[in-house]
Amino acid sequence: MPNIPAPQRMNGAQALLRMLELHDVTHVFGLPGETTIGWYKEWRKHSDIEFVLTRDERTASYAAEAYAKITGKPCVLEAPSPGVTHCTPGITEAFLSSVPIIFFSSDIPINQDKRHGLTGVDQTALYDSICKESFVVTKVSEIPFLVRRAFRVATSGRPAPVHIRVPINIFGEEAEVTDLYAEGEYSTYPAHRPVANHGKIRAAIEVLLAAEKPAIVCGQGALISKASEVIVELAELLQIPVGTTTPGKGTIREDHPLALRVIGGRGGMEYSNQYVYDADTIFFIGSNTDSAATDHWKLYGDPYSKTFLHLDIAEAHIGNNFPVEVGMIGDARASLEYMVEIIKTEHSNFDRPRVDVTATKKTALDKVFNSNIPMPEGTISPVKLSQALDRLMPDNAVVTSEPGVSAIYPSALLTFRRAGRRYITNYSMGALGYSVPAALGASYACDGPVISFTGDGSLGFVMGDMETIKRSGKNVTIVLNRNDSFGWIRGEAVLLDDVDAPWSTDFGTVDYLKIAEGFGFATSRITSEADIESTLATAIAHDGASFIEIMVPTQDKIVPFVPNWVRAARAKNLPHFY
Repeated sequence: MPNIPAPQRMNGAQALLRMLELHDVTHVFGLPGETTIGWYKEWRKHSDIEFVLTRDERTASYAAEAYAKITGKPCVLEAPSPGVTHCTPGITEAFLSSVPIIFFSSDIPINQDKRHGLTGVDQTALYDSICKESFVVTKVSEIPFLVRRAFRVATSGRPAPVHIRVPINIFGEEAEVTDLYAEGEYSTYPAHRPVANHGKIRAAIEVLLAAEKPAIVCGQGALISKASEVIVELAELLQIPVGTTTPGKGTIREDHPLALRVIGGRGGMEYSNQYVYDADTIFFIGSNTDSAATDHWKLYGDPYSKTFLHLDIAEAHIGNNFPVEVGMIGDARASLEYMVEIIKTEHSNFDRPRVDVTATKKTALDKVFNSNIPMPEGTISPVKLSQALDRLMPDNAVVTSEPGVSAIYPSALLTFRRAGRRYITNYSMGALGYSVPAALGASYACDGPVISFTGDGSLGFVMGDMETIKRSGKNVTIVLNRNDSFGWIRGEAVLLDDVDAPWSTDFGTVDYLKIAEGFGFATSRITSEADIESTLATAIAHDGASFIEIMVPTQDKIVPFVPNWVRAARAKNLPHFY
């Protein structure tokens, strides 16, 4: 039985704050509005929860998503009614990425929108499709119940956001609150660890034992489940190499002899993609087998030529895109722990020749690092940038990136030598403007430096929150991969659609260093490969906000690690990395 205090008379703002405290919330990301003043008034007087003030609700939503990824705790996001629509990008990414966010949006009084009250919109309907639940607080006494439900729903099963709509009058109204308690297990995620059907686990073991060339492919669900240790144990027991999707990067340390590193269409290299293509058995763990992770579902060749196993907490993912021999619905870590226990107990004599892909990885990486492809005039190789950071990056660093040239190179080339979620991308939805706010959220969630790889297309979305990063005093380094273009669209148009001159992709020159200096960042510009390492080292060592600009080629000039682009580049005899 929970320890329930005596009934207390309190207003809605006090009840909300107390329920967040009981759920061990320490940070809330958001932005003020007229509809939240009543909450803030009590917050300032009665709570030590830190409010991280951002300059844009979209930024707050992405920061919250990244914070939840790093901490393993549901993050609280708050927005007022005028800006409620601005949170949809981050909430959508969190929903598709299985990240729990407790999203409070304040509102004008119920039904005032029917009188065309300013800022009135049906918030519940707006967020119902991109949250596990979306509901409205109608009276103060129901706040404890609804907050408990929000945390429970958000962190159980497949984690995802929950939206709570709070009309402005609720903050000031009072009631006798009789159930002011939390259910502590829902303060972290995954809150429950259901084990998959035991018979299916045994059937999967038999398939893995019979396989001649199996491979494990981990999506971000493996990181969500914190299954790294048991995945390594399983891989070592059965000598099965492990690849990851880009969002799953870091599931196992990437210098492990069995680590294939990233596979797929967004940062997979030729050797790793070829390995899973040649495998006779693929074991998906925590992957939704989406288009980016599977090179538009072509990565494994003829799907009927091999055997697929799939373990995931979400039943909708199992066998969704590939014919599955054995599908297992359950928590990855708990189910694999049981699988390993059975193998150790009942198959202790199993012996597969030792597999070590270290030499293959080294050869592939060395080929890229030593390729010395001439860069277009005035640009620096993004390969050399990733190579230098790989040498410098401390184990407690977090790297954020987003779709485009800023993500593809570090996804393929950075080596995370300690397992865990320290590489944050938004490859579930893939919208621009993610990496910088994600760095803000990560900086409140970790104790090491944060390096944000962004492009100038993305930076244009979020410049205002450079002020937030500076104000935070956190060690955040923004690395701007600049090419004065929406380079990904140029690459797609030129390489796949045979467009000679892409329409509406290029934009004007901006002095980004002056902008960064105006926000108070320590700034530098890399103009030669010889400057890369020292510039990065200085920025990472600086205990504050740093900004580095590097001019890089667009993706149609030097083609990065995107398999369908590489195929086109080879046909057109264009320079490429793969």
